[in-house]
Amino acid sequence: MPRTVRTMSKRKRLRLSDREFEKVVAGAIGRLPEEIRDRMDNVVIAVERRPSAELLAEMELPPDEPLLGVFLGESLTEQSAMTPSLYPATILIFQDHLERFCRTEAELEEQIAITVVHEVAHFLGIGEERLIELGYE
Repeated sequence: MPRTVRTMSKRKRLRLSDREFEKVVAGAIGRLPEEIRDRMDNVVIAVERRPSAELLAEMELPPDEPLLGVFLGESLTEQSAMTPSLYPATILIFQDHLERFCRTEAELEEQIAITVVHEVAHFLGIGEERLIELGYE
């Protein structure tokens, strides 16, 4: 399940450069336990400004859905050595929505880390219910 947020106010928006934002995402990935990072050699993690209209339609989400991140592909629990996936799994992190959701850089860094963990968990095969139990809504 993708990571979304329902409350975005119209306050002044926090903005990082693309390079700064990607650096924060890389830091969040670097803080993942090594045994998890070692299993992610066929996962692309990319930053995009916002989800495409096609992605939202494919996911049956409204065009204004404030999507923070999404995992696309087969989880480790779905993969088979006999029939490997033709494409790497992909995690997309959406910069505009995360920046709009956060008031401070510290809050943004925390939300990016939560979003990265949430989507990596889906790659590992951890479902939405378990993530909610663990506090990663």
